[in-house]
Amino acid sequence: MPALAVRIGGGPQPEQRLRDLVIARLAAEFATVPAAVLSRLVADVWVCAEHLGLDVTPEIVERVARERLLGLMNSTPPRRSRA
Repeated sequence: MPALAVRIGGGPQPEQRLRDLVIARLAAEFATVPAAVLSRLVADVWVCAEHLGLDVTPEIVERVARERLLGLMNSTPPRRSRA
């Protein structure tokens, strides 16, 4: 099994910094969504875009992640109030 490449040095990798920026922008827009969910969603969108052979940019990842979040928010049934 091949060994994973290890980056020696401080600070996050450039790709991770871009992901963090996307997560921060989405967190400001979707305040009710936990940060862990946003992080997992952005990572998933990033990997899916790479798998499809797209030129992955933060703008594309943000747009697709936002659409998935809007779909998630709009598919949640409204809460019933007890009368």
